[in-house]
Amino acid sequence: MRKTPRQARSRRTVERIIAAGREVLLEDGYDAFSTNRVAAAAGVSPGSLYQYFPDKGAILDEVIDRYWEEVTERVAASLADRIGETGPAMVRDAADALLAALEADRPLLRVVAEELPATRHKARRAKLEVRVRELMTAYLAGRPEATHRPEPAVTAWTLVLALENVALHYVLDEPGIDRDRVVAEMVALVGGYLSVPDPPRSAGSS
Repeated sequence: MRKTPRQARSRRTVERIIAAGREVLLEDGYDAFSTNRVAAAAGVSPGSLYQYFPDKGAILDEVIDRYWEEVTERVAASLADRIGETGPAMVRDAADALLAALEADRPLLRVVAEELPATRHKARRAKLEVRVRELMTAYLAGRPEATHRPEPAVTAWTLVLALENVALHYVLDEPGIDRDRVVAEMVALVGGYLSVPDPPRSAGSS
């Protein structure tokens, strides 16, 4: 953002521009996104828009930042509330929280995942993965009896990527599978993985 709004009127203008940016991105797509379209949708002049945003990329960044922050907070808050649960209940709630967060704004998720260059959202999506991975690592480290896997951080990394990819494809592809069935499959996937111990190392392996 070029200038931080300090007065209430300026803050309202910035919020209108960001909301309009989201609207234009959804209605017109990434390729047709422009500052002129955003200004028109926000009801401000291009000059007013440029006071706060130097180009369309700056508006896109703000829209995408807010989207991934909302998704991350929804998932993290749900998991933090349930961190005391054990076994399949925790996994089920983790899967459900991730699905719910991605389903909350499916149209914007579709644009972000399918139209935007990866460089525009890869780092932001990584923040979601890191936040959830930290919670999962803490959970596994505090409950060694919950898994045969030897390294909680590695296990959490694997689980988060697996669950995230299943959830993303379910929300975006809309495969016609019952949601409860998908959650049950995710629970089974995790349960099977956690129950498998490391194979014995061969002689001479480091």
